[in-house]
Amino acid sequence: MTTVDTATIAVELPEAFDPRWNRLPGITVDGTKITLDPEKYFFRFEANSWLVIDWQTVKDGLLNMDETEESAVEQMALDFIRAHSHSTNNAGEVLAIAYQVYSYLFRDEHLTTLGLPEVTAEHLKMLREAATLMALNKVELDGHISNVGPCWFFPSATGVVFDLSEEDGRMLDEVYHGGWFNEHRRIEGIRAHTALGGRLVHGCQSVPDQSGGVVAPYGASMSRFRKELSDMKAEWIDQVNSYRVASA
Repeated sequence: MTTVDTATIAVELPEAFDPRWNRLPGITVDGTKITLDPEKYFFRFEANSWLVIDWQTVKDGLLNMDETEESAVEQMALDFIRAHSHSTNNAGEVLAIAYQVYSYLFRDEHLTTLGLPEVTAEHLKMLREAATLMALNKVELDGHISNVGPCWFFPSATGVVFDLSEEDGRMLDEVYHGGWFNEHRRIEGIRAHTALGGRLVHGCQSVPDQSGGVVAPYGASMSRFRKELSDMKAEWIDQVNSYRVASA
């Protein structure tokens, strides 16, 4: 469902994406160039504006700041967004910033320090790619979910694109949502996600259950968000899964 006038979305990124992204409708990957047809790619596309901050500004001004007794990292992030963010209608700009955010959060140096032998450099590349595309999803301040693409449903989308088993898809989802269940990583994620205008939230409960994730603005209504997500997800998950290659 598309309710805004849209043009083709295109961006050139530093890293070539896996060509298997072409299995999903509305997305064309040609090396480092990604093109999206919004009418075919999104399940719901009602908002073509996003709040962003230039990644270099975040790197220089926030990544190395420590919280104090007077100012928690969440408050610092909110203040930074208020001071430095701007609204953009350029989805390519959002994707370019998101790629920088997730190249930082899912960098290979973590593989040797966090004791997760089942997570490989290839898994981190999958995370960088899928999370970059998820940045176009959007939640409004009242909790209404305005933009939904296939990468909202992380295990299904990565399973289709990367031929992952259900178990591997859920493992990847845990790494994405949980930040490796490490307080330092959580704080790192809060700081980095200011570049996308908010904080990472998801609808899963104690385990990943396909409820997906989005960078939502601080103050967004989580009660409406959870209800809408619960009401909408089953049909779209089935649709994403229908693109899985049978022989995979």
